[in-house]
Amino acid sequence: MYRSTNNNRLVVLINPSSVVSEAYRTLRTNIQYSSVDSRIQLLMVTSAQTGEGKSTVISNLAVAYAMEGKRVLLIDADLRKPSVHRIFSQTNRQGLTDLLTGMSTLDEVVKDSGVVNLSLITSGPTPPNPAELLGTSRMKGLIQELKESYDLILFDTPPVLAVTDSLIISSLCDGALLVVHAGKVKKAYVRKAKERLDFVQARIIGAVFNQMKRQDISFMKYYGN
Repeated sequence: MYRSTNNNRLVVLINPSSVVSEAYRTLRTNIQYSSVDSRIQLLMVTSAQTGEGKSTVISNLAVAYAMEGKRVLLIDADLRKPSVHRIFSQTNRQGLTDLLTGMSTLDEVVKDSGVVNLSLITSGPTPPNPAELLGTSRMKGLIQELKESYDLILFDTPPVLAVTDSLIISSLCDGALLVVHAGKVKKAYVRKAKERLDFVQARIIGAVFNQMKRQDISFMKYYGN
């Protein structure tokens, strides 16, 4: 059902019975029940700072949804420091930037992740104007087109305090998850990141506390608003 991978960051795929994998499945369930009135089809994941594990979190969450049978598309919208292509052992010669600039077609940039039901659009080459590119009408049109083909579209976005890119993406999404590296990031930075998301009226549906220690086991826990 799934092609093998040597990337140990995809724990849901390589060790589905682990405590961490179960935490991702719990996260998936909590997201699904976070809104009873409206469907969450467009979800972004971000963090306050770099190095908090947001790309690992969103990649494993994408796999968890795909394993449930959902048609999932994971888009690397971190055009400055992309990492989704490395997690899934893909090339990054073509991607989102090529699509938004008209250099490539949708069929050319959508990649097979190696996981059934999960497709990828990597970032592509770093553009000189990432924020402006993400805020174009072409980006909005692309999302509307993709919504017809996928049950869930996930966006990996840059840290909130570093650049404005994630704030732009938040206006296009149904919800946002904030990844927090426990014991590393200062509370003031997390608070400031939330304030910035609130300012643009992003719908924060929860926070993922990453790398928490419990009996020497790293795990992840979800807290909804």
